[in-house]
Amino acid sequence: MTHTPIVELLSSDSIHQEFTVKGWVRSFRANQFVALNDGSTINNLQCVVDFENTDPTLLKRITVGAAVAITGTLEESQGGGQRVEIKVKEVEIEGDADPEELKKTILSPKRHTLEKLREQAHLRVRTNTFGAIMRLRSKLSFAIHEYFNKNGYYHAHTPIITGSDAEGAGEMFRVSALDPENPPRKEDGTIDYSKDFFGKETNLTVSGQLEGETYALGLGKIYTFGPTFRAENSNTSRHLAEFWMVEPEMAFCDLDGNMDLAEDFIKYVINYALENCQDDLAFLEERQTKEDQSKPAAERAAMPLREKLHFIVDNNFKRVSYTEAIDILRNSKPNKKKKFKYPINEWGADLQSEHERFLVEKHFKCPVILFDYPANIKAFYMRLNEDGKTVRAMDVLFPGIGEMVGGSQREERLDVLKEKMAALDISEEELSWYLDTRKFGTCTHSGFGLGFERLVLFVTGMTNIRDVIPYPRFPGHAEF
Repeated sequence: MTHTPIVELLSSDSIHQEFTVKGWVRSFRANQFVALNDGSTINNLQCVVDFENTDPTLLKRITVGAAVAITGTLEESQGGGQRVEIKVKEVEIEGDADPEELKKTILSPKRHTLEKLREQAHLRVRTNTFGAIMRLRSKLSFAIHEYFNKNGYYHAHTPIITGSDAEGAGEMFRVSALDPENPPRKEDGTIDYSKDFFGKETNLTVSGQLEGETYALGLGKIYTFGPTFRAENSNTSRHLAEFWMVEPEMAFCDLDGNMDLAEDFIKYVINYALENCQDDLAFLEERQTKEDQSKPAAERAAMPLREKLHFIVDNNFKRVSYTEAIDILRNSKPNKKKKFKYPINEWGADLQSEHERFLVEKHFKCPVILFDYPANIKAFYMRLNEDGKTVRAMDVLFPGIGEMVGGSQREERLDVLKEKMAALDISEEELSWYLDTRKFGTCTHSGFGLGFERLVLFVTGMTNIRDVIPYPRFPGHAEF
């Protein structure tokens, strides 16, 4: 039996025509009014049951959480709150939901905390908040692919299992098929990974960048969009151990072109959400407004959700050098009054989230792109400037988030790249394939990485990154 998505019926003009809808019961009032939701929209469809001519046994099975198939005619609604409704002719229960068992879950019709919803992540997508978040996540994902496809980029699938550490941070999850109880060992007692599945030590990827660079230097413009992993013991509202990254890489592109792309790309994706997710954004904006009422004034959102998104789309991002930013921070009131947890005393400091957010939220009051960072706080592959102490790096900073994008012009000069690798004790042998791209037709090239969950966090107005991914992975938690 075919059925029509509720999102289509709510905007349909096919009055008096018969339709079948399927979904989950959100409420059942007066043995007559079924609020039905199928996940296609945040809005419910009201279905009016002729209870006097319906089997009482069947009526008892129409409970919150039950999956039902309803056939009836679409009519103009006589009551307020909806334009159309279904006049029910037939109800079929596809899956019962025991009311007593339901009371133990987050599907019970009462208010639950986000922490409680996280504990039942397998059910939370059936709530209004998480239905809205996950529909937005899906639309944003589509917009990312659409943007790059329209602009001539090729989608490259880079490895999830890798032998290299693109970030050089060493915070990686090991992948091994060895017996954990009795692994083979070398004479010095260390584990002999030559006996492992891949014949060497391997890990889950922290970034597809290095492999992405090789493909950009053949296809011109590529992007990756896949899962990445960090074994970083960060229990914060902005970090996950497993998250998704968008990483474009472009041949014949310098840092200015890289910054142009990042700004244009972010604006396109956010504008797509504004145009195609209006109901969900309206719901999340109302939710945020209600949440803010119980918060101290300093913790409330600076502007309503959709106004904030339009602000990003309609305004240019401010471009500021690291050196200028350090001067601003050093002379700022929070720094002089020792309000920063990490005081800024000198050039070369690694900027923390509190510094990034001060620049964006207090000083410039708009998204900021910082560029030309000190070489010693950035990765080996970033192009060294002529001053010998800064690199062609850039970070895009957003209000409420901090770093949204990190990228750079890549070091295309083989001799300079080798010197930087030697200084950091990075093996030329391990990355010989990467060095080859500098031997055979090297060129100016650039790229960046955008943490997808941080983008979803910003667009939905949520405050914890664990609430914008279906099943969050963070220290001590790998349920479901």
